[in-house]
Amino acid sequence: MVMRTHDGTSGDLGRGTAAGPAPMARRPDPRIARLIARALGDARSVLNVGAGTGSYEIAAHTITAVEPSLALRAQRPAALATAIDAVAEDLPFADGQFDASMTLFSVHQWSDVEAGLREMRRVTRGPVVVLTHDPARVRDFWLYEYAPDVLDVEVRRHPPLRTLTAALGGTTTVRPVPIPLDCTDDFNEAYYGRPELLLDPAARQACSAWSYLDDRARQDFDTSLRHALGSGAWDAAFGHLRNRPAYEGSLVLLRSTP
Repeated sequence: MVMRTHDGTSGDLGRGTAAGPAPMARRPDPRIARLIARALGDARSVLNVGAGTGSYEIAAHTITAVEPSLALRAQRPAALATAIDAVAEDLPFADGQFDASMTLFSVHQWSDVEAGLREMRRVTRGPVVVLTHDPARVRDFWLYEYAPDVLDVEVRRHPPLRTLTAALGGTTTVRPVPIPLDCTDDFNEAYYGRPELLLDPAARQACSAWSYLDDRARQDFDTSLRHALGSGAWDAAFGHLRNRPAYEGSLVLLRSTP
């Protein structure tokens, strides 16, 4: 049994010590949701680990949600299943209990990602689906020129893809997830062609990496990006992204079968 010394994964574990707003609930993008649904296939029973507020839970499936954060469990809509208080590393389920399982924007906040993924494989008969960021590509995003500390945090927190695939075992495919220009979700790369929106603190609040910055660093980011947008420097370097219908950055979808 895993001994717990804290409350939470998504939104609690791995938070910085600097003062900052707590992450908000994610706003699912329907196109990303469809990719997740296709990866799950025709599974009837689906386990969602690190479920948070359940933003990408698929209504057509019977969902069992696991979320150790009391705060996030309390934010789940009444229409969704009540989440079980448990951690990925010690799932309270029988071997092969679920047709499929998924974990979305969560593995980088687990205390032991390899143990958690092995547990997901243990309780899952079919595919295990992981939506995450490839740390090898995180710094390729234009935001690195204006908020390098934020993306450095992301690189340190996100496990390498080889670690994930090794822990999952079986056959694993890794698919880049195209991010639409009008993406409704609130991770950093969702604003690849809409830089002005990242000047709004509320747009940054859903990404917990920003909580690692103190108020001065956040103000420096705001000042530098505003200046680049006002002077035309951002558009000179990255303006072509404003009309790109989709962007392939660090977001990836892993699908593992036994």
